[in-house]
Amino acid sequence: MAAQDTCIAISGLVEKLNTHLGIYTALKQAVEKGDMFPESDVDKHVAKLFLQDFNMCGIHLADREREEVVELNDRILRLGQQFASGCHQPRVVRGEVLPPQIRNMFFVEKNGNIVVSAQHMDSPSDLAREAAYKIYYWREEQQESVLTALLEDRFKLAKLCGYKTFGHRAVANSLGQSPENIGEFLSSLASQLPDRVARDHMAMTNMKKRTNPMASPLAMWDVPYLSGQARGLWFRMDMETVCEYFSLGVAMEGLNELFQSLYGVELVVEETREGEVWAQDVFKLAVKDSTQVLGHIYCDFFRRPDKPIQDCHFTIRGGREKNDGTYQDPVVVLMLNLPPPGWRSPTLLVPSTFDNLFHEMGHAMHSMLGRTKYQHVTGTRCSTDFAEVPSTLMEYFASDPRVLARVNRHYKTGAKLPEQTIQKLCATKKIFAATELQAQLFYSAADQLYHSNLPLPGDITSSLEEVQNKFHTLPYVPGTAYHLRFSHLVGYGARYYSYLMARSVASAIWQYSFQENPYCGEA
Repeated sequence: MAAQDTCIAISGLVEKLNTHLGIYTALKQAVEKGDMFPESDVDKHVAKLFLQDFNMCGIHLADREREEVVELNDRILRLGQQFASGCHQPRVVRGEVLPPQIRNMFFVEKNGNIVVSAQHMDSPSDLAREAAYKIYYWREEQQESVLTALLEDRFKLAKLCGYKTFGHRAVANSLGQSPENIGEFLSSLASQLPDRVARDHMAMTNMKKRTNPMASPLAMWDVPYLSGQARGLWFRMDMETVCEYFSLGVAMEGLNELFQSLYGVELVVEETREGEVWAQDVFKLAVKDSTQVLGHIYCDFFRRPDKPIQDCHFTIRGGREKNDGTYQDPVVVLMLNLPPPGWRSPTLLVPSTFDNLFHEMGHAMHSMLGRTKYQHVTGTRCSTDFAEVPSTLMEYFASDPRVLARVNRHYKTGAKLPEQTIQKLCATKKIFAATELQAQLFYSAADQLYHSNLPLPGDITSSLEEVQNKFHTLPYVPGTAYHLRFSHLVGYGARYYSYLMARSVASAIWQYSFQENPYCGEA
């Protein structure tokens, strides 16, 4: 709670500064008439960015309206934290709600109640998956009221500051530029998917019927389980054995080698002082080139009670030039939710967590290497659709056979995986790619709708059903409310499309610069 209160207090201070007339007037004069000190092109550009921030926060408004902007931002932050905290909570139901034959597949409390989490959607039982999906995503009124209030306040803020919708405000200075452009991008992408998704779904349906010839049609709750099954069965791979070659330590060594080749920097573990870290298993990395330390990354990799269930990167201190000519090195946190090492084995990475590690490390290196003059534009402090490009690019490295051939070693024997197994592993990452792309498209379209013109034609749940019917091949499940578990609506409001747009940019960079040689430093 103390950290949340501090975050809210600092955000409130920033919003007050963003509506401060004195600062704005001085900045506007410097931009329009020139500063009293010599200016570089960088100085002029960053000053214009600051001016844009003032305009986005309604600096042109009357005093009372500017105060309302600050109040709305404060309320939006609090509602966002409340919504995010409810996104991953398990659902507790009475035991008799579930059919007797599947009750033992869930965690049963002493009083007979059953706890349902998202993990149960990986069950081999068709009925258990269906029950888990419908219960976990069941429409929850309190969570829906919080999200509704959040979206309404965002819309009020945007209108107050002179924007048509919150979406227009959120993407004004992004690669996407406008909700209209983003809508065209998503629609264009959607038009290219039906045939590919149909082939994916036919393969999934055949898998389901091989297990149960009387199985019901393919549904939303089948996709994660069947995707995982296909990765192991189609290529005859024992994923548990393969994971023994990808310990966390081996992956970090591989990243270090890759960064040395590409950027000429290395990752060095440093000792921490007493009280420096917030948990004993957090470790500190210094990022160094041949002459100096460029910054530090605190690696909070392991799950623990009350830790947010989210893989992310965030900044503690941005990089900037100081007045004395020295540089303030950046400090960031890279947070994952990996199982801690045990007595008999280190932390082993499954393909998805391996990819997540590379993705988040892409953000961290963006922060380390983007040594800008001003903290306002350091590292990932840019438009979201651009900030996701370096991290998405790292996923291409994580899926390349030449990289995986070097970033693998059995934690006991030191043996390397055969080349044939590596090729198969890379192929598994492309299984049902069209289905995954369609899911991302659906989430992006829902996010755009929620941040468009309010009020929506119906409530937010019925609106979701319409989006699913338009952008998703599988039918909406009555009574469910996926969006109430969609925590990205908080940090990526109106900007979730960024993952798709960043992937298109990262793909072009990969093909142009690294497809021939992923370890090419000259690229």
